[in-house]
Amino acid sequence: MSNLRGLGPNLQRLSPSNLVGYEPGVCNIGPAEIARRRRAGHAGLVVTAVLFAALIALGAPHWARLLLVVPAAGSASGYLQARLHFCAGFGSQGVFNFGPLGTTERVVDRQARARDRSKSLQIGLASLAIGLAVGVVAALLPVG
Repeated sequence: MSNLRGLGPNLQRLSPSNLVGYEPGVCNIGPAEIARRRRAGHAGLVVTAVLFAALIALGAPHWARLLLVVPAAGSASGYLQARLHFCAGFGSQGVFNFGPLGTTERVVDRQARARDRSKSLQIGLASLAIGLAVGVVAALLPVG
């Protein structure tokens, strides 16, 4: 947080993309971690599409398409975390990383950890909602 000192009231006007370091509940990952989350989003999207195609090709019942909830939620989670510059897992663990992959620093402030946990929960719930929406739409599609 030392790189944010002296910003005072201006800190509230900064967006996650403008931040150069950790900001509780706003930004807890740097470029390397953001890229990792984006790749996870891409991978989840590919898995979702391939699974959907396989279920259609196999003539699986409509309810079986609800399986898409899992990879779709994973994809959404990756994309949301990349876009928000915030790792839900790190937020839940009380850590952040702006350095090389695999390194973390501990969040020591209790209020900061609480804001991070809240943001992590929001990302988790939003990812689940997106996954559920994809699964339900896929199940209702009259394909096959």
